[in-house]
Amino acid sequence: MNVPRMEWDRPPWNRWSFQHVRDILPTAEVSRGLGPAHFFPRATSLPDDFSVPGLQGQAVPLGVLLYDTFTDGFIVLKHGEIVCECYFNGMTSSTLHLSQSVAKSFVGVLAGIFVDRKLLDLAAPITTYLPELASTGWKGATLQQVLDMTTGVGFNENYTDPYSDIGKVDVACGWKPIPEGADPSFIWPSHMWELILGLKQQVRPHGKKFEYRSIETDVLAFCLERITGKRLPQILSEEIWQKMGAQENACFTIDSEGFATADGGLNACLRDYARFGQLMLDDGGGIIPVDWVKATRSGLHGKYEGGYAATLPGGAYRNMWWIDGTPSRALLARGVFGQLIYINYTTGIVVAKVSSWPDFVSPELEIATLNAIRGIEDYLA
Repeated sequence: MNVPRMEWDRPPWNRWSFQHVRDILPTAEVSRGLGPAHFFPRATSLPDDFSVPGLQGQAVPLGVLLYDTFTDGFIVLKHGEIVCECYFNGMTSSTLHLSQSVAKSFVGVLAGIFVDRKLLDLAAPITTYLPELASTGWKGATLQQVLDMTTGVGFNENYTDPYSDIGKVDVACGWKPIPEGADPSFIWPSHMWELILGLKQQVRPHGKKFEYRSIETDVLAFCLERITGKRLPQILSEEIWQKMGAQENACFTIDSEGFATADGGLNACLRDYARFGQLMLDDGGGIIPVDWVKATRSGLHGKYEGGYAATLPGGAYRNMWWIDGTPSRALLARGVFGQLIYINYTTGIVVAKVSSWPDFVSPELEIATLNAIRGIEDYLA
């Protein structure tokens, strides 16, 4: 398909492109190795006429809700068994789908592995690992503050403004060319490290509040690469993908210097997103340190405010994961255009959903998805 280079991740093109990123951008493989894939047994499926709340609140068949929320793949595990798995829009069980910011939670878990090995110290300044950041807005910030997105570095996450900081990320990471007709005096970073070094402003004291900024994940990934001497796709392969018995090789998009787009460039199949969620549900499954899983579930509610509460009222953010504000305290990995991994420790449910919404963010579609998941949980209780 001839997809416009500037619009590949926007509707209507994203309905195709999110399943064909390797045909559009340079990528680096996350190898699953040669071992067997982890087998998912199948439990009794949801009934064919199972209904959930629809977009208008009325009961509709689950398939209708999934169609209305532009779903490409949807899977539900109950205690590690598949109770629902369905695909739309040409996707199959082996198709790789772009995760967007769900990727951040994978990077957060990798950090936890190296914290457990004493190769990273959460209380240490980020400049301990990346001394070049002493001349940026991260000066004085700790590694934990980067993980929690509570540093004071100035970063504009306006997705629709090509001149915003996240717009510059699109160019730096190789997702987009410089916009046609751009101001010739505007300086565009040629790769992600250059962009990071150019973020000089600190807009508030470090640790004061949570503010979602994708660039924090890229800084974290540079830390991982610095302490290991390996690239992020290799780290993810060795530490998680091979050990959890992934079904398919995954891949990351990469910039001109070979740096993986840590904040949103991971592509994997639906079942492998679910396998990762099941690891978290199983207190790490012997792969992720159990203390890290427990720490991740203890979010910073007092620093979580503003528009984030629209879809997760009373929620929190910790170690690159979202935390539901309901009594379940479910963990969520979330990405724009409708990507989701949902993990509920009370019900034993893991859900993975990949989508191609027409908008970056849609509280309506997200709330409807979460309501459907809770309806499934109630049925399976």
